[in-house]
Amino acid sequence: MPHVPTINVLASEWKDYALLDTGRRKKLERFGAQVIVRSEPKAWWEPALPDAEWAKAQAVHINDDRWELAPGAVREWTMRWREITAQAKLTDASKHLGVFPEQSPHWEFIQAHGKKMMVGRNPAERPRMLNLFGYTGMASLAAAAAGFAVTHVDASKPSVNWARHNQKLSGLEDAPIRWILDDAVKFVRREVKRGVRYDALALDPPSFGRGPAGEVWKVEFGLPELLALCREALTDQPSFVLLTLYNLEASSLMLANLLEQMMRGAPGQVSIGELALAAEAPGARLLPLSLWARWEG
Repeated sequence: MPHVPTINVLASEWKDYALLDTGRRKKLERFGAQVIVRSEPKAWWEPALPDAEWAKAQAVHINDDRWELAPGAVREWTMRWREITAQAKLTDASKHLGVFPEQSPHWEFIQAHGKKMMVGRNPAERPRMLNLFGYTGMASLAAAAAGFAVTHVDASKPSVNWARHNQKLSGLEDAPIRWILDDAVKFVRREVKRGVRYDALALDPPSFGRGPAGEVWKVEFGLPELLALCREALTDQPSFVLLTLYNLEASSLMLANLLEQMMRGAPGQVSIGELALAAEAPGARLLPLSLWARWEG
């Protein structure tokens, strides 16, 4: 019988964010001082708090296409995680605010590896990390602050600009980060041809997306090819591969199979699990949000 891995649940502990309650396919959250309501397809149960508490939110995302703001509510503000400052923003184009709080355990993991790898190293010889589908840059900034030289790739120009703005807000303008606007598969293929190699890899692919030139991405077809390319872009002794996936049809066991296939022959270990948020309301439930898998050398 094959080895059956343990599924580990990682929950965020970030003082500048709180999940207040969940239920009826919605979540009540605090980002900094702003309390908001957004849809959440995984919250099938009933809320723990009364409707009156939910009605106190300053912003509610309506029908997944616009924000309804209470008097005095703001559309932009900043949040702090360790040495990183990030802009949170309400845009009618999306229910997302530019920050995924459940990802903070990954930022902690990346920083721990970066600091460990920098022990005894010349500061000019930083380890190199590739961050694909990097969004607004939280993982990239966390990595750079811990010692990595980072290459951040995303196909969305607004996201890359947002990430650059977060770099400035964090006072990390001199941190060694390359901000790349490109299709992930095409970029990695070029890096392999150029002989560029990385010590660590993080990727958070969407289920579906389009590149800057209209390239179509479907994770079930594109991810195996991308991981094979990424293996060629890693050094002979990589530190880690970190894969996150938001997909209702996938499983963490599936991700384990993919990473084991990708890193076959390299000495290391795969761990898997889910990212979740713990609601503060008495009797509230743990909210599962994302699947993850890590290979550690």
